[in-house]
Amino acid sequence: MKVTALASYMNSICHVVDPHTDFFPPKDKQRFDEEMSGTFYGIGAVLQNDEGSCKIRSIVVGSPCWKEGHLKVGDVILKVAQLNEEPVDISGWEIDDIVSIIRGKDGTLVTLTVKHLDGNREDIVIKRGKVEREETFAKSAIIKQGDLNIGYIILPEFYADFQNADGRRCAIDIEKEIMKLKAEKVQGIVLDLRNNGGGSLSDVVDIGGMFIDRGPIVQVKSKFENAQVLSDRHAGVLYDGPLTILINQGSASASEILAAAMQDYKRAVILGSTSFGKGTVQRVFPLEDFFKGNKDLLPFGSIKLTLQKFYRINGGSTQLKGVTPDVTLPDLYELLDIGERRDSNSLAWDQIAKSEYKTVKTDVDFGQLIENSKKRVFTEQSFNIITKNAARLKQQSDNNRYSLNEKKYQEQIKEAKDLAKKMEEIEKNKKTLNAFNPKVDMASIQKDTTSIAKNTEWLKLIKKDPYINEASNVIADWIKLGTMNGMGAVMKSEKN
Repeated sequence: MKVTALASYMNSICHVVDPHTDFFPPKDKQRFDEEMSGTFYGIGAVLQNDEGSCKIRSIVVGSPCWKEGHLKVGDVILKVAQLNEEPVDISGWEIDDIVSIIRGKDGTLVTLTVKHLDGNREDIVIKRGKVEREETFAKSAIIKQGDLNIGYIILPEFYADFQNADGRRCAIDIEKEIMKLKAEKVQGIVLDLRNNGGGSLSDVVDIGGMFIDRGPIVQVKSKFENAQVLSDRHAGVLYDGPLTILINQGSASASEILAAAMQDYKRAVILGSTSFGKGTVQRVFPLEDFFKGNKDLLPFGSIKLTLQKFYRINGGSTQLKGVTPDVTLPDLYELLDIGERRDSNSLAWDQIAKSEYKTVKTDVDFGQLIENSKKRVFTEQSFNIITKNAARLKQQSDNNRYSLNEKKYQEQIKEAKDLAKKMEEIEKNKKTLNAFNPKVDMASIQKDTTSIAKNTEWLKLIKKDPYINEASNVIADWIKLGTMNGMGAVMKSEKN
């Protein structure tokens, strides 16, 4: 049986039992590890299929092929050769298959026969090396609001390189970004966890501990065992100022743990839409660990099993229910059922005993912050348009038929175009945020025209994002209404 067929067969059985139990053939396990770490070993070229040809779509800055210099965007790869082996014609191959023979061990050589845009052909020898997906990693910016500097950190996923002790971990990177922002003397921080599907549990605990002075972050429980409390045990707070956290329906697992903990501690104001609702913990087991037969048949692959559920420190599970934000912001997909609850075989919601914790002392009324935010959201044109688009998407989802009556069909198309046009006009005339990079990042950003272009586009997205704008407004309110005394301390009298 082919590997892909076996994987499909195995996963059809696994998913009957649990939506997060998966069988990984060896290549899929390698891809899973690469996604978790944000790194892989190869040449650093992004490929695309162009009418049966393999074309270079982009080149990762700082990667082996970027350093070698001969491979260009738009080049077509004709053949691939390993060291001392005959070239293989890859015409008509699937991109995944081409990627698998181009990637390889660190320091090994691969030869690409390419056709340049001018028609010339060239054999390019590239030494494979580590390639980092920068879009995976945490990064920060500064938003200027009046005389305030507000920090912004985006964390796309809770990455960790479990195969390499010296590999990148999101907790270490978040700490670095916070230190950059503190050096810029920001008066508040927005942490963006939207569409962050989760990842490393230990890194969640470490990141949560940066905002509180010791205490539990999450509870983890197996079926037949008592709950285990995972706590920040490091004294002191890395950052004790105003904090808002953005979540949406794409925020799952580790994202929900962090948002829930900060909400329970009353350490941050959570904004966005109710999160995905994945409150389960998985672990990956290599199948060869259980095999006692002929070792020549290895490797078999791995299986990812759901072993535990995690619970908020207040005792409630995030399973199915997710995290409900303090301030609900309109979301394009809010009326569609795209969370954990859509799977009929998902584990049920339940709760356990609370953990011992004390809320963080602040000198500002969260209720007032939330009320002020709700008033702004109600009058914000961008959010009103998003709400209308969400209703239209829901209607299309419930009734995905188009009228055969030409007039009615044209009316449907016009309605969609009018909403899109109105959104464009609002965005065009809208006052944008003033966002810029920390000074310490400028040297790496300006090292290459590609890096400059990517950074410009990223800042442009921040400047036009109504969600980041509102999270920044809450920070500004926090600063205005509070005296900034006692942040990071714990309430002596209130115990939950």
